[in-house]
Amino acid sequence: MTRITLDTATPIWDRFFTVAPLVLIGTRDEDGALDLAPKHMAMPMGWQNYFGFVCAPLHSTCANIARTGEFTVSYPKPSQVLYSSLAASPRTEGHKPILDLYDTIPAEQVDGEFIADAYLFFECRHLKTYDDFGPNCLITGEIVAAYAEAGFVRSSERDSAELVAENPLLAYISPGRFGTIERTNAFPFPADMKR
Repeated sequence: MTRITLDTATPIWDRFFTVAPLVLIGTRDEDGALDLAPKHMAMPMGWQNYFGFVCAPLHSTCANIARTGEFTVSYPKPSQVLYSSLAASPRTEGHKPILDLYDTIPAEQVDGEFIADAYLFFECRHLKTYDDFGPNCLITGEIVAAYAEAGFVRSSERDSAELVAENPLLAYISPGRFGTIERTNAFPFPADMKR
């Protein structure tokens, strides 16, 4: 193996590929319009019902969450990669016209919407925003309601490899690629491993 040193004087993240989820964060603009924004730096915040994602304070998503204190999270299926990409379209006169073409479903606990036909949905109340990650911030929230399409829910009666094969997952391969995960294997945890 040949290992090279990466220059950390500039951001390193475009020099190699990493795997991440792709989600759509839903917020409300000041005029009540829906805003959906794709994010791939998104993850659980620990083992409890907390969720976080990286954003930029200059984005409407950040301002909307600071103002309303809530947001939604939709996990799109591989068939929705184009919709997910188009959600990043620029605004025209303060509005994203492309979002008028989306089928959405309303949230129940927060004032928000989800993209229809996603497989996993979270309703979140803003917990805290952590600044000082260069031009970015980490927004965290508590999941106050969660929903999943039945075919994607794990159960002891169903083999996990078959579940993923029958219900593939969308992965963002940063930078700038995506993939469909259909085949998985059990991770070889040590017998005495604990969380």
